[in-house]
Amino acid sequence: MSEAEDFARLMRELKERGGLSYGVLARRLHTSTSTLHRYCNGEALPAEFAVVDRFARACGASAAEAVDLHRAWLLADARRRAGAAAPTPVPEPAPEAVPEPQVPEPQVPEPPVPAVAAERAVLVVGPAAVGEPVVRPSWYRRRAAVVVAAGLAAGAVAVALLAVTGPERGTPQAGAGAGAGTGAGTQGPAGSGPAAGTPSADGAAPSEPATGPAPPSAASQGPATAPAPSSSPPPAAAPGQAPAAPLRAAVRSHVWAAGCDHAYLSERGPAAVPPPPVEADAPAWASAQRAVHAGNQIVEATLHGTGGGAVVLEGLEVRVAARRTPPAWNVYQMSQGCGGGITPAVFAVNLDAPRPLARPVAGNDAGNRLPAPSFPMRVSAAEPVVLRVAAATTGCDCDWSLDLRWSSPAGSGTLRIDDGGRPLRTSAATGRPVYGYAVEQGRWSR
Repeated sequence: MSEAEDFARLMRELKERGGLSYGVLARRLHTSTSTLHRYCNGEALPAEFAVVDRFARACGASAAEAVDLHRAWLLADARRRAGAAAPTPVPEPAPEAVPEPQVPEPQVPEPPVPAVAAERAVLVVGPAAVGEPVVRPSWYRRRAAVVVAAGLAAGAVAVALLAVTGPERGTPQAGAGAGAGTGAGTQGPAGSGPAAGTPSADGAAPSEPATGPAPPSAASQGPATAPAPSSSPPPAAAPGQAPAAPLRAAVRSHVWAAGCDHAYLSERGPAAVPPPPVEADAPAWASAQRAVHAGNQIVEATLHGTGGGAVVLEGLEVRVAARRTPPAWNVYQMSQGCGGGITPAVFAVNLDAPRPLARPVAGNDAGNRLPAPSFPMRVSAAEPVVLRVAAATTGCDCDWSLDLRWSSPAGSGTLRIDDGGRPLRTSAATGRPVYGYAVEQGRWSR
């Protein structure tokens, strides 16, 4: 059973036990009857947990059942985003066969070929003649003999250099013994220092490699043998280097209040802007219009552990990378106001402050107070955590991001939360022209 089917099963069980019809529940959830029916059949998934929470309360779910429903929605939502982000493989076109150009026979005098070289030349050309009866021109056999002779001469010179200019006895050799032949940057045998090209632990410049004879070139050695794969686990992080974060974050940077209320700034005129999208299509719509969040931005990060143990989330820091003058663009409202029965608890951020902080703010559900989020939090692969951050500005065009501090038995560090490797961007919209979409007229109007 998939995550979405498990979530739909829990919704059906709560609905049947509550005894309410689809119509009654849809009015309480501020949605349509057909949409709720699709939720319960596993054909769709709510884009926001507020709908799931109101559904659980309307059906009289207990605290444990509400937690199970929340966990099932988080897993199904993460699976949906992971499936949407997976790239589709593009088949590579088959390479076209290119005919081998006909090279005319070079008119060069044939050098004397030693007897050994001649024998090896016969060995090279012989198997092809036995396996495939192809008649080779005379210049082809002469060229093969010359190449083999040159390789033998280069090998003889290398052996002579090793015998004459070899290192003195007692001098340790870098990479000698079983580790000979490995590339630069690998660790030598136990007890030896770092390999050539790797910096020392105190930050000094990398030491020069030990003086010695240059290894024979690949052309003189013939075909190289691939090294056997290592079965040892990957090395641990070097001293002083931060360990890899044992958790993963799925970030949504286009979260609308109550699933329908948001505004964007765009430099385009009303006639060039298409109708407002639904929340799920907002990232593509905003990217096509080169639009930025106007005044407010809600960011939601779903955190999953990647190991077997638990990770402790210790705090959240706000990083403002740049502050610019807000652009003189138009404001486009995604809705004329939709309301909602619940205000989720969030971390509120004032981007205009000299040092913005993520302050926990309590929520509200039809007059009932929802507790504010607080650190520390515990997250694992089986127990995900959702962080909801609401940022606002009235005076700047801000580039910002979040740093999440974490700790685990393997170490501690920070996890950057941003917009897919780029800073989040929120701009003030005070005093700018505001447009709403008139559905009956099919255009934007003030």
